Amino acid sequence: MNVGIVSYGAYIPCYRIKIEEIAKVWGDNASSIIDGLMIYEKSVPDMDEDTITIAVEAARNAINRGGVNPERIEAVFTGSESHPYAVKPTSTVVAEAIGATPNLTAADFEFACKAGTAAVQACIGLAESGMIDLGLAIGSDVSQGAPGDALEYTAAAGGVAFIIGKEKTVAKIESTYSFTTDTPDFWRREGMPYPEHGGRFTGEPGYFKHVTSAASGLMDRMGTKPSDYKYAIFHQPNGKFPVRAAKMLGFSTEQIKPGLVVSRLGNTYSGSCMMGLAATLDIARPGDRIFVTAFGSGAGSDAFSIRVTDRIDEIRNGAPSVEELLANPIYINYATYAKHKGKIKL
Repeated sequence: MNVGIVSYGAYIPCYRIKIEEIAKVWGDNASSIIDGLMIYEKSVPDMDEDTITIAVEAARNAINRGGVNPERIEAVFTGSESHPYAVKPTSTVVAEAIGATPNLTAADFEFACKAGTAAVQACIGLAESGMIDLGLAIGSDVSQGAPGDALEYTAAAGGVAFIIGKEKTVAKIESTYSFTTDTPDFWRREGMPYPEHGGRFTGEPGYFKHVTSAASGLMDRMGTKPSDYKYAIFHQPNGKFPVRAAKMLGFSTEQIKPGLVVSRLGNTYSGSCMMGLAATLDIARPGDRIFVTAFGSGAGSDAFSIRVTDRIDEIRNGAPSVEELLANPIYINYATYAKHKGKIKL
């Protein structure tokens, strides 16, 4: 393919809650939860932050990092499972806020935690075909977990934006491959405030079957192997799943370590795998190859093979890195967290 990432940007709210604080409220064993999930704290949105505001901040950081003229953006796609409106697009608000041309196509994507990478694939197709100049693909979520549910320990907030095009790319997208089935491991019906999950189906046949199938499919198509890549990122619902998936596929701990940010961030759902890629691009050098595989419940995986170009050094410091966004957190207690997340109903 002749397209790639022209620029990227991330956004993480400054508020955090420690896993011990949540466990204390529900009488759970914090140590066993941390050992089971390998997550120590998670991000929490501010009172006035939602999927739209997070998407806008990530998009602005992408524009600023690459010095991109927003009027060149002719497609805006926002992937999320926490869009503020059931009927009214997130992407039109984002496009207006960043100053994109009105002569564009826009839509919201939904496929659990891989809606953002599905948006990336849509932008790849439009840019490769010449239908658009630049496309903006965003994964943004303020994910939900019912009080006392296991999801409450992982569901976090954050977003990542990638600008996709043919010219001045910082990372060329060599190929992409997807694997999808109807596997009901996680869902939320219309009108329900919180999602439900299928317990034992989450790992198998959910996460691991789809991640390994998409990853193996892409490497088979390209004739590559894990040792051909400097880095690898796998969807991060917790700290253990991506490590296990990497081992199953033959990737090392050193390859996935730079992008494994879930322990300090939580699961940002549509932004999860994209956040790992952003963190990896923050430190990658020209010529490095990166392997990425996202997962979305329901269920499907998108895999990408990416090669970093010389231009990465030109734009690296144009916006905050993921590490900078994770620094200096403001810790809150459960009562403040419940207020921020709207768990207290008046």
